[in-house]
Amino acid sequence: MMTKSLGGNVFNLLGWQQNHVIFYVGTASVAYVAAWLFGWAANPIASLPLAVVGGAIGIFVSFRTNSAYDRWWEGRKLWGRLINSSRHFGTQCTTYIPYDDDGTVRRILRRHIAYVHTLRCLLREQNPLVDREVLEYLDEHEVIALGRESNPTHALLQMQHSELVSLADTGKLDAFRLQSFDSTMIDLLNIQGGCERIKKTPIPRGYAFIAEILIRYYSILLPFAMVVDLGLMTLPMNVLVCLSFNLINEAGRVLEDPFTMFYNGLPLFAMSRTTENNLRNLLGEYTDDLHPVPKPVNGILM
Repeated sequence: MMTKSLGGNVFNLLGWQQNHVIFYVGTASVAYVAAWLFGWAANPIASLPLAVVGGAIGIFVSFRTNSAYDRWWEGRKLWGRLINSSRHFGTQCTTYIPYDDDGTVRRILRRHIAYVHTLRCLLREQNPLVDREVLEYLDEHEVIALGRESNPTHALLQMQHSELVSLADTGKLDAFRLQSFDSTMIDLLNIQGGCERIKKTPIPRGYAFIAEILIRYYSILLPFAMVVDLGLMTLPMNVLVCLSFNLINEAGRVLEDPFTMFYNGLPLFAMSRTTENNLRNLLGEYTDDLHPVPKPVNGILM
């Protein structure tokens, strides 16, 4: 369920960026051959303009990466709120709804567990209707109903709200407690909306495109400014400098969507399982009955 990590091996890193590495070696090789075989060494490119351009590129790609990290961190905060709101919702169900209606409490909490897993699936672009965790906590007719919905998570909240209103209509839930439930539902919907906003609104493509173009042409010009002083060392230095810019840019690309299955994505499955077990505890199910929460593998938590 997760993509392999790059690990701490520099060769894995170079392999990940092999096309760029080959390009940077190629541009440096051209500069070296032109300088030492055709005499271009007498007219090197001035280093000052390239230093200014390099500083501008560094600022530009860092801005994009910082913006992408803000999205990643917002996604983590939203899922932290989801966990806490789910716990509060579970406490409300077990304390507000009469003890003699424990079947309703169990049904509502199991449906909420399905809601959390469904949101995980949708954010990771997976089909919730074939997800084992979703199917485990929904009745057959609920699964069929979700298959007709354009927004399955909202449909599940609608089911929850309808059942709570029915409890209020039969006198099992007073108006003040129903209002409290309503506030929790609003919070859940806001969390869901925040996640959908991040998922469906990528950083404008212009940022990445401009960064890629600037780094590419910088890698062509930089070797001509270094070749007189560095000679053959121009090749590894060009790779080092330009790959540094490119990796900062790539960091922004992989952080842009915090809900992917890439190794730096948020551990949605572990957080969903944590929420699931917390709510099952409220139903009187404990360690031996619960599914284990995944542990990190090679430092990566899915």
